Amino acid sequence: MDDALPLDDLRVIELGQLLAGPFCGQLLGDFGAEVIKVEDPRTGDPMRQWGREKPYGKSLWWPVVARNKKSVTADLRTEEGQDLVRRLVAEADVLIENFRPGTLERWGLAPEKLWETNPGLVVTRVTGFGQNGPYAGRAGYGSIGEAMGGIRYVTGDPDRPPARAGISLGDSLAATFACLGTLVALHQRGRTGKGQIVDSAIYEAVLAMMESLVPEWQVAGYQRERTGTTLPNVSPSNVYPTADGEMVLIAANQDTVFRRLAEAMHEPELAEDERYATHGARGQSMQELDEHIARWSATVKADDLLELLHEHGVPAGRIFRAKDMFADPHFAAREAIVRLAHPDLGEFAMHNVAPKLSETPGRVRHVGPELGEHNDDIYRDLLGLDDDTLSSLRSAGVI
Repeated sequence: MDDALPLDDLRVIELGQLLAGPFCGQLLGDFGAEVIKVEDPRTGDPMRQWGREKPYGKSLWWPVVARNKKSVTADLRTEEGQDLVRRLVAEADVLIENFRPGTLERWGLAPEKLWETNPGLVVTRVTGFGQNGPYAGRAGYGSIGEAMGGIRYVTGDPDRPPARAGISLGDSLAATFACLGTLVALHQRGRTGKGQIVDSAIYEAVLAMMESLVPEWQVAGYQRERTGTTLPNVSPSNVYPTADGEMVLIAANQDTVFRRLAEAMHEPELAEDERYATHGARGQSMQELDEHIARWSATVKADDLLELLHEHGVPAGRIFRAKDMFADPHFAAREAIVRLAHPDLGEFAMHNVAPKLSETPGRVRHVGPELGEHNDDIYRDLLGLDDDTLSSLRSAGVI
């Protein structure tokens, strides 16, 4: 294995901001693509200011989502800024954007125009509702896509309004599917030499994760509802208490695994009880079975409980928080968390690249860049602009 990265022959121009487009760029950059992020020269990507915690006024989110990228500035509302993008795109393989449909077209950057000079360009467009249809022009944040795609309705407790995950799930899913589509389009370009549009809608990315929800309604007339910490008719699979107040998740809903759980509980007869002997029977007796297991688990400390369950081959684990991840030996062995140098914050930890490749794994090379950090490198070295031109663009506020 050498230091080569599998996508290091690709150049990506990222025009998007916030999360849906930039996360797609992050994924491509993780595996070596040269990602040139184009930002507004006045404020940059709003992600530079976003995040719950901002020590020294610095976002802790930006260094992650902008890792491995280069930053240049260009005011895309000016003809000069638009021309810079055209020149960048002429030297690129992929353009990523997540503006409302029609924005690129208003700026004279429609895919059809860009293909005139670079017919192999893949244009990856991430939006709330897609490039066409009656909702295409609406503002489309990730939360709206999560609601429309179905995941919000089934998340949370049944006696409360729909809940959300504490992360930007819809944006990240749309970006992940956008990355998949980009790689597929690049593969097809290798056959035809032609680029195409990758149209990733947040609500459709969420919908793609909804398992059999659609045919359950269409064929069986069944409406999935919120079920809290469990899935209907899947038992036991829940969070259970321990003697020292910790929470342990036990998933033993398969027949053979439930037998092993019953042995760990020193109650092998449970696996023969007609109420629990089959997957279907356990689903019907879910509440009763959960209460029975909880009474047992509450008598055992978490460490001892987990050791016992692992010895019997029963899937189980703690509910991890960030501090648990730093202390966990499996995280360490797999290098799931990587530490880099941040110019202002010192050592900076973040999640590593996933998935792992055996021969050409991705790598986090650096944290997110300063605004316009690579203007000279890109505009002078790649596009060949001279010092006078760069000075003029700076004076005019274009870069």
